[in-house]
Amino acid sequence: MTRQLKYFEAIREATVECMAADQNVYVIGLGVPGPGAIFDTTSGLTEQFGEERVLDMPASENAMTNIALGAFTAGMRPIMVHQRMDFATVSMDALVNEVAKWHFMYAGKLKAPLTVRMIIGRGWGQGPQHSQSLQAWFAHVPGLKVVMPTTPHDVKGMLISSVEDDAPVIFLEHRWLYNVSGEVPEGPYRVPLDKARVARKGKDITLAATSYMTLESLRAAEMLDEIGIDSEVIDLRCLQPFDTQTLLDSVQKTGRLVVSDTGNTSFGISAEVVCRVAEGAFGHMKAPPHRVALPDTPTPTTPALANLYYPRAEDIAAAALKALGSDAVLPVGKNDIKHPLDIPDPSFTGPY
Repeated sequence: MTRQLKYFEAIREATVECMAADQNVYVIGLGVPGPGAIFDTTSGLTEQFGEERVLDMPASENAMTNIALGAFTAGMRPIMVHQRMDFATVSMDALVNEVAKWHFMYAGKLKAPLTVRMIIGRGWGQGPQHSQSLQAWFAHVPGLKVVMPTTPHDVKGMLISSVEDDAPVIFLEHRWLYNVSGEVPEGPYRVPLDKARVARKGKDITLAATSYMTLESLRAAEMLDEIGIDSEVIDLRCLQPFDTQTLLDSVQKTGRLVVSDTGNTSFGISAEVVCRVAEGAFGHMKAPPHRVALPDTPTPTTPALANLYYPRAEDIAAAALKALGSDAVLPVGKNDIKHPLDIPDPSFTGPY
């Protein structure tokens, strides 16, 4: 059976089901048992599973990641939570030099079941140190799996798959997704950590995207549909390992590609996607691919600069028109900005 759940509710439900099924699963993170409960994703866990399995931690991310490493070598399955990806950068030594190498250094005989939840995305002038999307960093490191679920259905199924996986998983959640609703089955289920999702079928152009930008791509597809352009939207959702075949199947059909990412443009996920298409489907391309991502500058804090910094559906649709060589006019113009672009649209309701 399925019912409507919000994204944050699906995360909490997946966590409860994993902890109920395996007493070795525990959750640790700065603020996990606190009143905010990480966007309400960990609320009620202490009452249900006790303080021994739902743990706060000091602002010592690298040390605590090494403690989690010690825990999984002793048979535990930690879920470590960082309220912002920026804070996780302090733990890069443990993640890159230890956790990611564990399988390889011990010939696959030792497990490394660590799931690291990191929150990404913009909001309310949080600026250059609190809103980065550094998924390309982690996807570049052999030994780490990296996923970016977009829907409530996928976030539950992929979190269960991550916790049960014997390899470390970087689990990225965009803060603007937490109050998005969708159908979620009751009971445990798994979504694979190596497959992209066709979010919308089409024939004229492929719009490939990560995380929240998948929603912007779907909005762009609706705009393009109003002027007779049929877009296929690919939710990449799994960055490492990467599902090249689903992407190539789409581009071989449409012949055109626009990639949108929550991270910066240069040397990022959008560049990798374009490269895979160039290597695997160059002969099918009818026009050069286009990228829609953040400019190569630190994140601004002021509303005026934010409106110049963040791409949205109109930018994706405009890139699609360029790829199609079309001079059609979009139904919604670029100048139709009703609020600063680091303030969520009405479909997002908080908490911050």
